[in-house]
Amino acid sequence: MPITTLGLDADDTLWHNETIFRLTQARFLDLLTDHDNAVISHRLAEVERRNLRLYGYGVKGFTLSMIETAMELCDGNPPSSAIREILAAGREMLSHPVETLPGVTETLAHLTDTYRLVLVTKGDLMDQERKLAASGLGELFSGVEIVSEKDRSTYERVFARHGTGPEEGVMVGNSMRSDVLPALEAGAWGVHIPYEVTWAHELADAPEGHPRYVTLARFDELPEWLARIDRDPG
Repeated sequence: MPITTLGLDADDTLWHNETIFRLTQARFLDLLTDHDNAVISHRLAEVERRNLRLYGYGVKGFTLSMIETAMELCDGNPPSSAIREILAAGREMLSHPVETLPGVTETLAHLTDTYRLVLVTKGDLMDQERKLAASGLGELFSGVEIVSEKDRSTYERVFARHGTGPEEGVMVGNSMRSDVLPALEAGAWGVHIPYEVTWAHELADAPEGHPRYVTLARFDELPEWLARIDRDPG
């Protein structure tokens, strides 16, 4: 079957994101000088996981998790200056400039003439819409899906709504857990393009040997790989 539809992750696939979270987390560690950095990081990770079902993914949930972590580590009485700094850091993240990754703009402009491009991303609705607008990539997509979670049913729905079904769809992203594995379960192709750092929550083992799985080193390798698949879908 020919490829008709490309699903594309946003954060750390089209533009930088996790590095901004890492810088903010380092800033957070410096606020709680009475505690060991390893202890703070471990507690923050626990609080984030616990809060995902309530706050979802994104800057706002991360900011609330930092405040909650500070409250827990300081026995409910963190310095007011620390809370102010956390809130300021969250606001800065929400207004941080969007920097697209190398080759993304040119590659998408080339692919949009041949395939339906659909943005499939998790996170806060307003923040993801802001980043898409700031990226200058919006006009290249025929559809945008900002979802609370990425699982098999998500990809079945997205590729049915915007394309000709998952069998003729490809999902491209940096997260093995969210972008690749559930897309493969839905019957689509899964293309992994690793980012320089990955949030621990998004890590998973690669499905080595799966006939519809591939890893590419760079985003601009997509057109050549797609051309090969279209010639020989195998």
